[in-house]
Amino acid sequence: MKTIGIIGGGIIGLATAYRFGQRMPGRRVIVFEKEGGVGRHQTGHNSGVLHAGLYYKPGSNKARLAVEGIRQMVAFCGENGVKHEICGKLVVAATEEEVPRMMDLYERGKANGLQGIRVLDGDGMREIEPHVGGVRALRVPEEGIVDYAGVCAALVRKIIEQGGEVRTSAGVTGLRESPQGWTIETANGASDVDFLVNCAGLHCDRVAEMGGVAREMRIIPFRGEYYLLRPERQHLVRHLIYPVPDPSFPFLGVHFTRLIHGGVEAGPNAVLAFAREGYSKRDFVAADLWDALSFPGLWRFLARYPGVSLYEIRRSFSRKLFCESLRRLVPSIAVDDIHPGGAGVRAQSMLPNGDLVQDFLFADRRRALHLLNAPSPGATASLAIGEEVVARVEKFA
Repeated sequence: MKTIGIIGGGIIGLATAYRFGQRMPGRRVIVFEKEGGVGRHQTGHNSGVLHAGLYYKPGSNKARLAVEGIRQMVAFCGENGVKHEICGKLVVAATEEEVPRMMDLYERGKANGLQGIRVLDGDGMREIEPHVGGVRALRVPEEGIVDYAGVCAALVRKIIEQGGEVRTSAGVTGLRESPQGWTIETANGASDVDFLVNCAGLHCDRVAEMGGVAREMRIIPFRGEYYLLRPERQHLVRHLIYPVPDPSFPFLGVHFTRLIHGGVEAGPNAVLAFAREGYSKRDFVAADLWDALSFPGLWRFLARYPGVSLYEIRRSFSRKLFCESLRRLVPSIAVDDIHPGGAGVRAQSMLPNGDLVQDFLFADRRRALHLLNAPSPGATASLAIGEEVVARVEKFA
């Protein structure tokens, strides 16, 4: 194995290329990114949180790689001068009915190896976040915030120092397998590689299909919209404030995040995007929308969560409804305290029965590996995911 081709120049693709350079020196590593720069989609549209592994099922890839990944990411940032802060977060039980679920999270966090996690009463939580509502909270001291764009820039420098390449404006248009490996076709020409790694994020299922993998699952794009707190009200949130997840809702729910370069973000919601890179309500790509609407799993998902799905659409168009959700965590937030911010699109793998794929999903093939589900905490875990990919590939070396 002489050349490794990595499709996707988001943080996971870059971290994987960097880990190949460390673990398998002497191999040529090429990253193919369709945009004019790296980290333009999921990486560049998230809120910059470092997730410690609280929510994920013990023993899952998410739990293991998040716990390993945050420690690796913090070390990488320290070594490479990337701005970050381990500020901790509160997970707030808004009512007494949520306390048992909060305690389940506490046990899950301990099982996943989180350090210093503790339960706070009302007085204790308000010492940390004076304006927070609720009745009790978990303090998770290992969580933090980071400049993921800065991480990507540092990874590109490292990859080039190792002798690798990062090719931008190099969208993949086709894949051809041969006895020796793969030919990666792009608008700029074709390249032969011995091993293929698919880290294409929002388009990973399509790239996998180019490589002969049946699309049994489908990437369904969910847009997450954010609001920003007005500067004069940012004192209401000091660090990170998260809810206890609602088991009737398939996503985490809205929360507050202090941003690494200043400001406080509130969100996200979760609505079906009409384009895989649909960051606004106006974005529409017919092929992407048809890809979602023609998938039986989406209709089964909507039938399973009809009330929640309708509420998310209503909340997307109503700042008042959005604000009501935020008041569960910070009761003094008013409608005039928030204004529209950015948005991201979550590349969520869905099964034909309507289930969301909850764990990171790898598909090993001969001379190819496809990463088919890596939403949050994918950015936090990216360096650990890169190690996992290299370990799986090493058996072919």
